[in-house]
Order: sequence, then structure tokens, then C-alpha cells
Amino acid sequence: MGDRIRIRSVELLSDGWTKLKKIVLDYRRRDGGLDTQTREVYERGEAATVLPYDPERGTVLLVRQFRLPVYLASGAETMLEACAGVVDGEEDAETCIRREAEEEMGCRLRDLKRLYSAYTIPGSVSERVTFFTARYTPDDRISGGGGHPDEGEDIEVVEMALDDAFAATRDGRVVDAKTILLIQECVLARD
Repeated sequence: MGDRIRIRSVELLSDGWTKLKKIVLDYRRRDGGLDTQTREVYERGEAATVLPYDPERGTVLLVRQFRLPVYLASGAETMLEACAGVVDGEEDAETCIRREAEEEMGCRLRDLKRLYSAYTIPGSVSERVTFFTARYTPDDRISGGGGHPDEGEDIEVVEMALDDAFAATRDGRVVDAKTILLIQECVLARD
């Protein structure tokens, strides 16, 4: 592909919570034709997500929080989803998700299992997410969670039966792609 793509210009449009770049490129199609395309790309880096599962009780831990894009698109004030976070600096995805689980859910993770890494919105966002499942019990809860209010986080921890979480992926209570994948992974692993 390297000989098929030529970047003509890169313009930084925003350097706030994320970087937004406008890129003009020449793209040689498979039929030999040349297209000049303009795309905007959000640079997000690496992230991690986890779904803690208690097999003895058949429960999972999720979080409910405000997500501005979802609110603007649908009017939904909160979203039910798996715990997730951005990999900071030199840390790896496992270190990141252990930190996020303690901050957001007040839970220490056991038997963390790395599943895969994936681009979740490859048409416009560079973020690559590493997916994990983990075990937990009530004894692994070390605080009420909730995130960092000084970072704008107001997170509610939600414990629910895995069967109910799976039903929620079908009836519209869970509409977050990473969470749907993780719930399906837990259901498949259980069966």
C-alpha cells in the first residue's frame, strides 16, 4: 500500500482532549485510478477495556456514565458500558486497565485475560483498544469507584447478572460496541 498512498498535507484542526487532523492524500485505487481524498482523523492512541465476571454468582460489573457524543446523537443522558481508559505514557494496556478498574469500579481484578486488540472506529479514529475479561468477587471491591471528579468523571458502578447484560445487548440498554463484544465473550466462555 505504501506506493499507493501519498500524503499531500496535514493540518492540525484541534489539540484539546484529542487531536483532530485534516489530511489530504492521493490514493491509487486497485484499478490504477488516482483519487485525491480529504479525511479528518482523531488521534487517540491506545486504550483498554475490561469486563469483570463473577462466575460463582453469574454477575458482571459495568459502569454508567455521561457520554457527550451519545447525548448529542440520541438524547441519552448516560450510557451503560464496560470499564475503559486511555493508556497513559509508558504504561501497557494491562497496567492501564487495572488502574481504571480501581478508579472507576473500585475493584481489584483477578485472572486478567487479554482477548485481542482492535480498532473500533477505523474510518475516523486512530484509537486501538485492547480487550480483557477478568474475575472478581465481592471481596475484590476495595471502594465505591466513581472515577475522578476532577477529570469530569461521575461514574456509577452497576453489577448485573450476565444473562441480563446479554439481554441488554439485544433490547437497547447496552449500545456500546466494546461492551457488546465483551458480554458476548463472557457468554461464550460460560457455555
